[in-house]
Amino acid sequence: MLQLIDNPPPWPNGARCAVCIAFDFDAESLLHLNYPQDSLRRVSLSSTLRYGATVAVPRIVSIMQHFDIRQTFFTPGWCIEAYPDAVRRILEAGHEIAHHGYLHERVNQFSKEDERSILLRGMEAIDKLTGSPPVGYRCPSGAFSEHTLDLLLENGFRYDSSLGGYDIPYLLRGAGTRRLIELPYDHSSDDWPQYVHLEEAGLTMPIQSPARAMEVFQADFDAAWQYGGFWTAVWHPFVSGRPARAEAIVGLIKHMKEKGNVWFAPLYEIAEHIEGLVSRGEWVPPIESIPSWPKMPFQIAHPSR
Repeated sequence: MLQLIDNPPPWPNGARCAVCIAFDFDAESLLHLNYPQDSLRRVSLSSTLRYGATVAVPRIVSIMQHFDIRQTFFTPGWCIEAYPDAVRRILEAGHEIAHHGYLHERVNQFSKEDERSILLRGMEAIDKLTGSPPVGYRCPSGAFSEHTLDLLLENGFRYDSSLGGYDIPYLLRGAGTRRLIELPYDHSSDDWPQYVHLEEAGLTMPIQSPARAMEVFQADFDAAWQYGGFWTAVWHPFVSGRPARAEAIVGLIKHMKEKGNVWFAPLYEIAEHIEGLVSRGEWVPPIESIPSWPKMPFQIAHPSR
């Protein structure tokens, strides 16, 4: 058989692939970040985003409980403080709360010190509610900076899920011998381009049907299953938690279960598994440096217009 994914890791109990249906639980952090001067006036947008916390999260937790699946919710610190009951419900069902900024900040627009402050503030919010610091991180808006890796290692994180350099978990090379596990995703697993249409936020993409969205997600999962890979979602409660879309998620999970030999796990457990394989010498993952290109010693010439 043609093998399209090189060097897939061995998964627990002979599983064909690993899956984490991860959610980015942003709620109104997006509103307060993008419209700090008049966020209180944007009532319609606020209502749409708040739906994720008040309606969609309980629905998603119920779906995962029905299938006996535990997953990861990347949650900004502001959302933890604003919606502690929703976060407790996630925790009580056995899911992981991981770091997603404090107010969904695009940290590559900040200095290293400001990025550190944002990271620490989000960590404090998680630690205060859950009783333990986060071990996983997903950069809001994918805005991973040249400082992010060092800051994550400096603060005890064990994995990141912001980048897309491979189809399988890999290592990010930090200073000296320090390494961070990267659990990658591709934008094809993101519900944003499929569903998000928010006129008040200037987002007017055409809305796809749940069937069309699941066709994309299922194709990526099927390839991961076929070749021993890893698949994780970048879904948002206020987006994918609507009834028709949630119903489609149920159908996708049924498909995954019917395929069989799928390891469903929170991302921290997948990271622990990779750590164990590497430490025991049972698998050698790819390793990548950040940034992965040399500084250009020349000026790029642009054609005259």
